[in-house]
Amino acid sequence: MAQQAIKVKNKKASFEYSLVEKFVAGMQLQGTEIKSIRQGKANLSDAYCVMREGELFVKQMHIAEYSHGTYNNHEPKRDRKLLLNKGELKKIETKTKEKGFTIVPTLLFINEKGLAKLEIAIAKGKKLHDKRESIKQKDMKRDMERSGF
Repeated sequence: MAQQAIKVKNKKASFEYSLVEKFVAGMQLQGTEIKSIRQGKANLSDAYCVMREGELFVKQMHIAEYSHGTYNNHEPKRDRKLLLNKGELKKIETKTKEKGFTIVPTLLFINEKGLAKLEIAIAKGKKLHDKRESIKQKDMKRDMERSGF
């Protein structure tokens, strides 16, 4: 049974932040949540990550309620624990204590084993002039592709 690849991107992340380092984390999900993700009904645009008592959680990630989930259905924007090894958690924690760094979810996908994974990045917020530069680069690239280069 060949599945289509489920990939939910956070397009705002690369525009708002300059991504420094990326990690792939597992997630603690309920049964109806993974079924909704497999249907592609997830949204990362408002999501962010926080460290709480040495553990990493993703907040405000919207996973729509499963259509066939009865009273067992999940809360769409609940906090979900991210699963990383201790070394990675320590590295992320020390980086985010530095001024200006935050943890941003960039991509939600289903791996070859059928497990939901979340790609997170340690990011530094861009200033307004950096965002203008990103727009300029994107426009130049688009113009080059149109002209056939």
